[in-house]
Amino acid sequence: MHRLFAALPISDDLAERLVPLRTDLPGTRWRWREHFHITLHFYGRVDRDTAEEIANALERISAPALELQIAGVGWFGRREPRALYARVAASDTLSELARACRRIARELNLKLSADPFVPHITLAYCNQTPLEAVRSWSETFQTLQSEPILFDRFHLYESFTSANKPSRYVAQADYPLTG
Repeated sequence: MHRLFAALPISDDLAERLVPLRTDLPGTRWRWREHFHITLHFYGRVDRDTAEEIANALERISAPALELQIAGVGWFGRREPRALYARVAASDTLSELARACRRIARELNLKLSADPFVPHITLAYCNQTPLEAVRSWSETFQTLQSEPILFDRFHLYESFTSANKPSRYVAQADYPLTG
C-alpha cells in the first residue's frame, strides 16, 4: 500500500522564513522543515495499480505556474487546536489546481474528504495545546507576510511512517506547471 498526496514543494528560502515560528508552545510537535509543503489533495492509502493511475492522471493536468504569498498564520480545530499553519493567500489558480487533483480522486472512486480546500503549510501538530497559548502564538505571527513566490511544479509524494521514527515524505513524481 502507498500513502499518497499531491503537493507544491516549499523552497529552502521559504522554509527558512517559517522556522522562527517554532516556539515553546506546550503540546506541539513541530514539523521538520523538510516536511513543509502545500497539499493540493490527499489520496490516502492506495494499492500499486491505483498509485500508477493517480501518477498518470496527474501528468495530464495542464496548469500555469503560480505566484503565491504567505499571509499570516492560523490553526485547525477552533476550540481544541489540532494543527498550526502558515496561511497561503487565496488564489483562483491554486484552487483550480487543487480541484483538478481532487477530480482524479473522484474519477478513481477514492474516498473524498468533506473538508474544504484551505491552502496552508502545516507547521505543527497539537496535542492538548491550550487554546489561549495558540491564540497568543497566532497574534504574535499574524503579520507574517512573504513576497510572491513562484511555484513551477508540483509533486506526487508518498508518506512513509514507522512506529519509532518520524514520517518521511518522498517525491515519487514531478509535474511541471506550464499550461
